[in-house]
Amino acid sequence: MNNVTIFDHPLITHKIAIMRDERTGSKEFRELVEEVAMLMAYEALRDINTKEIEVKTPIATTKTRVVAKDLAIVPILRAGLGMVNGILALIPTAKVGHVGLYRDHETLEPREYYCKLPDDIAEREVIILDPMLATGGSAIAAIDFIKARGCRNIKFMSIIGAPEGIEKVHEKHPDVHIFVGCKDSHLNEHGYIVPGLGDAGDRIFGTK
Repeated sequence: MNNVTIFDHPLITHKIAIMRDERTGSKEFRELVEEVAMLMAYEALRDINTKEIEVKTPIATTKTRVVAKDLAIVPILRAGLGMVNGILALIPTAKVGHVGLYRDHETLEPREYYCKLPDDIAEREVIILDPMLATGGSAIAAIDFIKARGCRNIKFMSIIGAPEGIEKVHEKHPDVHIFVGCKDSHLNEHGYIVPGLGDAGDRIFGTK
């Protein structure tokens, strides 16, 4: 599929393997989520907008390029929060918005309970964050909310993705580039990714 990137970098594979282990505690899990997000962002931001500036080195004056300050990252609450610091470590000038969604356990459909975005979101490149891309419902809803505010330059980044969710998001929003750290086998009857890594939010925040 066009506009879908599945990572195969050994460092990402290694860190996701540790994340999958049920014996991995919350502190280490949080650190791994940040690290994987940072590694993925390195590739996802390959085409980020830059601008030319002039700097004076100890030797001479030269023209070079720096990142333009027009990026926004939007985690889907609550698990997406775990990916924010990894990207801010690379782009500390990025603005951060939030979209709060929960999944109805009977219908598996997303329900919005919070949405706060930068005022100039329409002029910014946006990366939506969610560690797990399962059914695709939350991702589609978040993209819908952001597009409704005039933004057209959107990417979606997830650490683990199910084939069903990846296909559904791509079908609904083919213009949105999807970045997935690892594509897993399938969804089970409860809508959880197999083999997955459990509930990312619970493992990040130590809740059950």
